[in-house]
Amino acid sequence: MSLLADLTTGAVEDAERRRSELPLSAVERRAEAQPSALDAVGFLSSDDAIRVIAEVKRASPSRGDLAAIPDPAHQARLYAEGGAAAISVLTEGRRFKGSLDDLTAVKCAVEVPVLRKDFIATPYQVAEARAAGADLVLLIVAGLERRALAELFALITEMGMTPLVEAHSRDEVQVAADLGAPIIGVNVRDLTDFSLDRDLFARLAPEIPNGTIRVAESAVSVPDDVVRYRRDGADAVLIGEALVTGDPVATLTSFISATEGI
Repeated sequence: MSLLADLTTGAVEDAERRRSELPLSAVERRAEAQPSALDAVGFLSSDDAIRVIAEVKRASPSRGDLAAIPDPAHQARLYAEGGAAAISVLTEGRRFKGSLDDLTAVKCAVEVPVLRKDFIATPYQVAEARAAGADLVLLIVAGLERRALAELFALITEMGMTPLVEAHSRDEVQVAADLGAPIIGVNVRDLTDFSLDRDLFARLAPEIPNGTIRVAESAVSVPDDVVRYRRDGADAVLIGEALVTGDPVATLTSFISATEGI
């Protein structure tokens, strides 16, 4: 089993355990009671400088523990202060040490869109995301059968949220484009084995339809990395490790200012 398949299986098992304690109907009622989701496309559209999706990330399978982050709401407020256009919250608990409680706390702390970043494969997980206040939900093309991907995409949209569809190949970009994804992310980290291909975004960005928000994911450590993604066509970058292991406000400020006018 690939690492992506293992992570998805674990995430679904954990969701099923939560479902046994709180049925889908109850989660849907909570979702319906939430204020309308924010327009993520509007927040991530960029003309003057690159937009940053700043990630609340405690750990990863490739790097292990990164930061304790005892107060995710405080971390998110720092991101907003530094100019983040959206906040990504890793809610997977086994390998990334996140939770839906983190997402709820972040949503209450900031006025920018919040992304549920997890291994989403069931309608229950989508309903959980909206019930926790998510404005965006990540869908990973490589982790889903095409019918399931289309059904989850439609459900996310129906619930008023925005799907961020993640691709790792030319074929997967085409799948995302065929869905009509308003935001397509290219993750240069291969989630089957967590290897990096730093040139992947540059190769795939031209395949993403005009008018779609292009998001570069992974391999951002210094301002030059962000500048490179911007020059290769990125509207936004998703950054986690560089922000949780350093000064998030100063780091965000330097990353964003480096792309002004590009």
